[in-house]
Amino acid sequence: MKLTPVHTGFLKLDGGAMFGVVPKRMWERLNPPDANNMCTWALRTLLVETGDRKILIDTGIGNKQDDRFRSHFEPHGEQSLFGSLADAGVSREAITDVFLTHLHFDHCGGALWLDEKTGIVEPAFPNATYWSNEPHFRWASAPNAREKASFLAENFQPLLEMGKMKFVDVRQDIEFAPGFRVRFFYGHTEAMMVPVLDTGSHTVWYCADVLPSQWHIGMPYVMAYDVRPLVTLDEKAAILQQVLEEKHLLFFEHDPVIEAGMLTTDSKGRIVLGESGNLADLQK
Repeated sequence: MKLTPVHTGFLKLDGGAMFGVVPKRMWERLNPPDANNMCTWALRTLLVETGDRKILIDTGIGNKQDDRFRSHFEPHGEQSLFGSLADAGVSREAITDVFLTHLHFDHCGGALWLDEKTGIVEPAFPNATYWSNEPHFRWASAPNAREKASFLAENFQPLLEMGKMKFVDVRQDIEFAPGFRVRFFYGHTEAMMVPVLDTGSHTVWYCADVLPSQWHIGMPYVMAYDVRPLVTLDEKAAILQQVLEEKHLLFFEHDPVIEAGMLTTDSKGRIVLGESGNLADLQK
């Protein structure tokens, strides 16, 4: 199995929302906000090549949202979804599967792409099957008031109507592809899918929004976006203990500084970030 980080740029999100109940005087030293209290976060996806499949995990924010939407979240950066794939030597047409951890706009917005020449919105990866799960798709299609602004039907409903969307079974620890297992989490949103990837030499967790950045390793750091924050605490504790004991790697989708890291314990026995940096370097 080959893993290639695919960088799609950055966006801005409210610092208080991202760090939850942690006081600003503590989190602003980690990810300094701008004058509007907005912090910069990565939109980092992952290409998984296993057997004859090229699987893209998540798609970033995409390009089809209007200026008003973009003014709220300020997507920016020189890197793009298609450009980063091209840098890895992979074309849009070569992607066989797009695995969507969940359907919040910053994870699935790039699943459908606006052709700026024709003005037509089309699947970003014409030969790919897109994957979600039925409970989460139902949840996203009739969103609660807390998540309504995050679930945008234009990002995923057309894929179902086109026959491009399929659903995985919702049961713990399924095998989606050789070496590609899936865990389900319910704190951030209903039935979010977290890939656990066995490369042969390392196990890598694609953290999605259960651990969006290195700073969310600390137990109090739970996003205000989470629909079940106490469940998130339990899920985090279980992941962190397993990753520490089994010496796995964490891949961070939203961390603006590092791609991945390993865990260790500090002098007080708390689980903290140890070695960190680029995924490729940590796998050597």
